[in-house]
Amino acid sequence: MKFRPCIDLHNGCVKQIVGSTLSDSDAESLRTNFAASHPPSYYADMYRRDGLTGGHVIMLGPNNDEAALDALHAYPNGLQIGGGINAANAGRWLDEGASGVIVTSYVFKDGKVLEDRLHEMVKAVGKDKLIIDLSCRKRGDDYFVVTDRWQKFTSLQVNEEALHFFARFCDEFLIHAVDVEGKCNGIDAELTRALGAWTPIPTTYAGGVRNLEDLRMILDLGKGRLDATIGSALDIFGGAGIRYDDAVSFHRLQNA
Repeated sequence: MKFRPCIDLHNGCVKQIVGSTLSDSDAESLRTNFAASHPPSYYADMYRRDGLTGGHVIMLGPNNDEAALDALHAYPNGLQIGGGINAANAGRWLDEGASGVIVTSYVFKDGKVLEDRLHEMVKAVGKDKLIIDLSCRKRGDDYFVVTDRWQKFTSLQVNEEALHFFARFCDEFLIHAVDVEGKCNGIDAELTRALGAWTPIPTTYAGGVRNLEDLRMILDLGKGRLDATIGSALDIFGGAGIRYDDAVSFHRLQNA
């Protein structure tokens, strides 16, 4: 199990946001847990020094390209990039130093999977450079992929069949449990257990991690098959639940 660091960007600033409050139409509804005084490169350089690979830079909306480049240039080939990625621009982000590109909304339309766009992405960057974001919210008893700042439900249910289908096109999954994202109230144990049983490829779980015990729960419930990212609970993002240095130590212990 790896600790996968993150740099979430909103309007050019490193922020930690309650994911379910993101919206294109209602800025007043946005709940921000943290806004950094440091540039993105500050965090990227920290991750580089500590040897943390496979983290991600997520551009939450427009006006984030310059900030994303600041992070990627500080840690070449050490961070993945997501947010507005498509077949036309993916190659440019790899050229700028991203280790891989993360896609969600581009491969969906009207809530349905566009398989031709999956093939386009593989052709553009290669399967080994593609990460598919299947971040999801619960509706009834099941989880469904959400797109467009996590506000739009698709018809795609996150289950074993779906994970095996998408694994044909990508090297990894990134899956936020959107209902608990940014709330620091604990992980979605049901989703974590299911992903650990279902996923056929490396998968990073995100959402609700509040302390080291939650990391241990992901390790246990995910049967050692899931990596984890931590946002608002980290002290480097203003949190009180877990010290960044302790998360790095946990990572090193698991990967010794």
